Amino acid sequence: MGLLSKILGGSKETEKTKTLPWIPLNILQQLKYIEEQSSAKPQLIFKHSTRCGISKMVLNQFIENYNFTASNFDLYYLDLLNYKEISNEIANKFQVIHQSPQLLVIQNGVVVAHESHGAITTINLTAFV
Repeated sequence: MGLLSKILGGSKETEKTKTLPWIPLNILQQLKYIEEQSSAKPQLIFKHSTRCGISKMVLNQFIENYNFTASNFDLYYLDLLNYKEISNEIANKFQVIHQSPQLLVIQNGVVVAHESHGAITTINLTAFV
């Protein structure tokens, strides 16, 4: 601990980074699996642009507010810049116009909710558990 920290009242513990049960979405064939698995439990796809400040901000808010486990949802993370083909197929397969960032909730093979940008944090995921 530095001298200035001692003078100003101690130090804060280093913040622990919250880890979510992300499943990387990086193979096109995973979309068929996601569709199939959505009959057993809801599937979430978070589409993120790694070069966009807004996308990063929304991702951080999502992580901070996410209070579910892998038993509630399968949580997929799509890096849009590296996997544009998958993003395009998501739009086509699930009939949702591409946006970034974007969260899709898939149940029984169809998108039952989706939002983009700051509205992602307004989706009531508890309704799908």
